[in-house]
Amino acid sequence: MGRGDGTGRVVSADEADDTGTRILHVDMDAFYAAVEVLDDPTLAGKPLIVGGAEGRGVVSSASYEARRFGVRSAMSVGVALRLCPQAIVVVPHFDRYSALSRQVMQLFHDVTPLVEPLSIDEAFLDVGGVRRLWGTPGEIARKLRRTVKEQTGLTCSIGVASTKHVAKIASTLSKPDGLLIVSAADTARFLAERPVRALWGIGPKAAEALEGRGIRMVSDILDTPRSVLDRALGPAGSSRIWELARGHDPREVDPVHIEKSVGHEETFLEDITDPAVLRSELRRLADRVAARLREGGWEAGTIALKLRFADFTTISRSQSLPEATHVGQRIGDIAIDLFGRVDLAQPVRLIGVRGEKLRGAGGGLLALWDDDEHWRRVDEALDGARARFGRAAVTRASVLGGRRDVNALPTNPRPEHRPDA
Repeated sequence: MGRGDGTGRVVSADEADDTGTRILHVDMDAFYAAVEVLDDPTLAGKPLIVGGAEGRGVVSSASYEARRFGVRSAMSVGVALRLCPQAIVVVPHFDRYSALSRQVMQLFHDVTPLVEPLSIDEAFLDVGGVRRLWGTPGEIARKLRRTVKEQTGLTCSIGVASTKHVAKIASTLSKPDGLLIVSAADTARFLAERPVRALWGIGPKAAEALEGRGIRMVSDILDTPRSVLDRALGPAGSSRIWELARGHDPREVDPVHIEKSVGHEETFLEDITDPAVLRSELRRLADRVAARLREGGWEAGTIALKLRFADFTTISRSQSLPEATHVGQRIGDIAIDLFGRVDLAQPVRLIGVRGEKLRGAGGGLLALWDDDEHWRRVDEALDGARARFGRAAVTRASVLGGRRDVNALPTNPRPEHRPDA
C-alpha cells in the first residue's frame, strides 16, 4: 500500500490491461503545495508547508518532501515544524487554487460530460461513452495526465477501474504523478491484497475493531463470517464493507451540479450590541447549519459569516477549511473566530452562518486521526434525540433564553440540482 508521503508507490506498465474499466479517479498531487511551487520554482524539491501563521495556524497542504517527516494536513503548523524544522511555511492563496481548479475541471469536461468533482482537486470521470473519440480508458488516462501537465504545469495521479471505489484506491496507490489500472478481471485479487484500512470509508476506529479480531487484510474480510463483521462494525457498516471487499460498488459517476451553500440567518427584534449575545447566536445558527448538512449528507469546505448593522451596511467574512466538516462545534468555532475579527462599530441587526463549497459526506478518505471525534458523537446523540422528540427538544445550555429574532429562516434551504452546462 502506498503511503501519503509517496513511498510504496505502485504504477501500471504502458501495456497494462484495462478491459472492463470505465471509471477514472483523478487526484491532483499535493495540490496547494504544488501550486505554490508552480508560482515560485525556488521551492521545488524542498519541504514545504502551506498553512497559517507559524505556531498558530493549521497545515492546509504539504509537499511530499515534508510529508516524509510525518507532516499531514489539519496538523497544527507548530507540530509540523517540530517534525520538520527545516520546512518552509507559506500562507495559502485560495483564489489561486480555485482558479487552477476550475481550469483542471474544464480539462476533465473536455474529455467527458460525466465528471463528478469530489473536492477542489479531485474528481471521478466516466469515460465509457467516449471511447470512440479518445480511445480506451487507459489511453484516455495517459492523454489526460499529459494534458493537465502541459496546460497547468501540475501533475496528477489517476486510478482506472470498473468502479469508483477501486479507482479511488488505485489513484492513492499511484501517487504522486502516477497511473494505476485495475482491470475488471483483476479487481478481486487487487482488493484481496490490500490492508483493510485501504477500503474507502474505513476509519481508525473501524480498522482497530477489525484488526483486534485478526482481520487485517481485505482477504481476511472475505473469509470472515458476516456475524463477526456485524459485531465489529454494526449491521450497516458491515454490509457496506462486505460489498466493497468483493468489488461491488453500484454508484455511478454523478455529474449533477449542486448549489454550494446551506445557511441560516436571523434578524433581531432589537439591534444587538453585546458581543456575548452575538457569539451565543452564532453558536445556535452553526448547530442548525450543521444539522441540515448532516441531514442532507453534505460537508462544508468553507464557513461564512454575515453581519448587517443598524444602518443596513452588510459585510461577510469566510474561511476555507483544510478538511470539509458538518460538525456543529467546528462550524461554530470558525464563525465565532470570524466574528472576533470584525470591528463592531454599530449595533447588529442581522447575523448569519453559511456552509459553502459542499461535497458529499465521507467523499474523501478518512484521516488517520479525528480531532472532532468527541463532537461527532455529541452531534449523533443530538440528531437521535431530535428525531425522536422534535427539533426543539435538545439544545445547548449556552443558547437558552428568550427569542431575539424576528425570523431565523434557512437561506437556500434545499440545494438545487441542475445539469452541468
